[in-house]
Amino acid sequence: MRAVKAPAGHRAGRPGEDPAALAQARRALRERLEQRRGEIERATLDRVYGISDPAEVSDPAYAQGLRATVSAALDYALEAIERGEEKAPPPPPALLAQARLAARHGVSLDTVLRRYFAGYALIGEFLSREAQAGRAPEAPALLRGRAAVFDRLIAALSEEYEREAQSAPASPEQRRAERVRRLLAGEQLDTSGLSYEFEGHHLALVAAGPGAESALREIAQGLDCRLLMVSPEEGLAWAWLGARRAQNPSELGIEAGEGEGPSIAIGEPGEGLSGWRLSHRQAAAALAVARRGGESVVRYRDVALLASVLRDELLVTSLRQIYLEPLEAERDGGELLRETLRAYFAADRNVSSAAAALGVDRSTIARRLREIEARIGCSLPTCGLEFEVALRLPDSRAPNR
Repeated sequence: MRAVKAPAGHRAGRPGEDPAALAQARRALRERLEQRRGEIERATLDRVYGISDPAEVSDPAYAQGLRATVSAALDYALEAIERGEEKAPPPPPALLAQARLAARHGVSLDTVLRRYFAGYALIGEFLSREAQAGRAPEAPALLRGRAAVFDRLIAALSEEYEREAQSAPASPEQRRAERVRRLLAGEQLDTSGLSYEFEGHHLALVAAGPGAESALREIAQGLDCRLLMVSPEEGLAWAWLGARRAQNPSELGIEAGEGEGPSIAIGEPGEGLSGWRLSHRQAAAALAVARRGGESVVRYRDVALLASVLRDELLVTSLRQIYLEPLEAERDGGELLRETLRAYFAADRNVSSAAAALGVDRSTIARRLREIEARIGCSLPTCGLEFEVALRLPDSRAPNR
């Protein structure tokens, strides 16, 4: 029997499937999902955080990376939906990098994979609803191949995780940094090889950016203290100043610099091994604030509330929605009202001082504040603290310090 040649432009597929119509349906489905992207990301983050709180890892870079990974994973899922199983792209480097970071921080592979399974199930729920809403005859074909693409992703992530977990630190400095990391994680280790007294008083510093290690060494010079410093990765340095008495961070003589120098974050004084760990966690949390706000020197005490807020995606989103978005209806996008609020809070909520700082009369400030209260439906004496924090959030159009 002679074979029948398929018409030009027709690709092999299941009986009754039109490749062109299927491709069009895939594009339409992706567009509908893109319109709900914010909702999908927030729901995914809620499920991911429900598996295991990323704040349990002392390095805030891990939690920040987790948020970025959710966004990258959604991009990957949407791309795979549009292109189909056969043309699905390879796993994004950002997902593989986060798997390596999880391995370095001792996050179990089970936790990593459970988060992906939770995200996969959630996206599947949105996908099914949107496919059915489209009422396209190609709907069953749109859902095929997801499992195969997901299996490839899980295999790649598992392989990357295991490779990182099995790789031993190569250099003495890497082994030293790994020992410090494990000590921070709560492991009971022999600390004699670190040449540092853990039973005394400690003050932790963290620096990120060009010259991070040099900057911390320079700070330690001339101080009556013992220095413990490691570099867990390029461009990042952790340091502790150990002394017989508690040290005052304000007496370190660190001044905000200009240019391309590193960001430096300072924890609060601590005592003993637990204080050593806590001071570092405080400095690491403050560093996240410094890097997002473009500040060169930050002390945890001055940004404690903001540092905690930034680790809660729900709170960040809610503060923006409740306190900042209502102001954006103004012709200037709310910049004048935000400027007024910053001056008001900087003046310890004194209307006259805020007016003097902005070069306007007192009645102008009072009128603007009343307008703000009307827009958000809350009096400033009641919600002033939340508003002040919202103004300091990244992307709130506040000027960098």
